[in-house]
Amino acid sequence: MIPSRPFLCVITDEALCPVTLAEQALKGGAAMIQLRHKTASGSQLLVWAVEIQKLCQQYQALCIINDRVDIALASKADGVHLGQQDLPARAARKLLGETAIIGVTASSLKEALQAEQDGADYIGFGHIYPTHSKLKESSPLGLDILQKTAVLVSLPILAIGGINQENAASVISSGASGIAVISAVSRANDPARAARELCRALNNRTL
Repeated sequence: MIPSRPFLCVITDEALCPVTLAEQALKGGAAMIQLRHKTASGSQLLVWAVEIQKLCQQYQALCIINDRVDIALASKADGVHLGQQDLPARAARKLLGETAIIGVTASSLKEALQAEQDGADYIGFGHIYPTHSKLKESSPLGLDILQKTAVLVSLPILAIGGINQENAASVISSGASGIAVISAVSRANDPARAARELCRALNNRTL
């Protein structure tokens, strides 16, 4: 189940060991880990997925697999996150079952509404701010579009793209249910501390 309060999702960084990063992020309070590694083999992804799922169970967090429905099934992960070019949410639901969590990436209101119609459980919406973690050809969406989308889409929105400790609270105030980050945690000197500070910022607390 998607957390009811503002939450942090940490997406693994291909430059680091996914399991090590996941453990540090969970120690810092991340409520969701998304295993993302575009170049790893299926067998390696499965090994990582099983280990991360065990860690997430220990910390009562969610383990989501990027793109790969087969790896999500085999590892008994909590769900899968699908891009616009991946398996459609409706097809993934048939394979994973009704209890699985299915997230869908959207970069426009139209895509978000379509994901809702297709039975997604949450929307990964962005990029909100400029980001260097992924190559982007389009301009950042900004908070205004995020706010309009949050009003018209009933699903939880997980905002992504250039989000950090300074702007996290503004993203939540604009209607997002949570944030997803890569470099804000993975490139920090102390990933656990970075995750902890982001979690506090989500609730606009004093650090």
